[in-house]
Amino acid sequence: MENITIEKKFKTPIIIVSLLIPIVVALLFSVKLKDFGIEVEPLSFLPPIYASINGITALLLIFAVLAIKNGNRSLHERLMTSAIACSIVFLVMYVAYHMTSESTKFGGEGIIKYVYFFILITHIALSVIIIPLVLFTYVRALSEQFDRHKKLARITFPLWLYVAVTGVIVYLMIAPYYVN
Repeated sequence: MENITIEKKFKTPIIIVSLLIPIVVALLFSVKLKDFGIEVEPLSFLPPIYASINGITALLLIFAVLAIKNGNRSLHERLMTSAIACSIVFLVMYVAYHMTSESTKFGGEGIIKYVYFFILITHIALSVIIIPLVLFTYVRALSEQFDRHKKLARITFPLWLYVAVTGVIVYLMIAPYYVN
């Protein structure tokens, strides 16, 4: 009973954070530091770094699932905490890049353009949806509600993995069009 109380205690903060992150990112995406007289060189070196972090997140998620399937709970915990940390680092770098650089337009044509936009749109939509799923899954593990954690993790894992992998794919598809 106490463990469910822990989850209820975190419910409102998780909902608030899950709503605030996409709103703040959307707002910061449109803010350029130069508009405030802050002259900063574009952080054009960041996209390959944060794309790599997405790749690392995907690997951490896969290894975390393998760890728990092999009964190694402590390794699973460390890998999942690292995946969350990577996602936070990604987010900070992503926002920093977009606050100092103009958005890059995809230059592909034909069917590849539609493929790119399908991947991009699903990536963005699921990156918003994944926030509360990750946080509730994590809280259930911390509060030792392992049956409920496992049930939610079965939904969270493939969606989070999709977001991480498609982050890399989006970068690889748009990378030829970056202006240095």
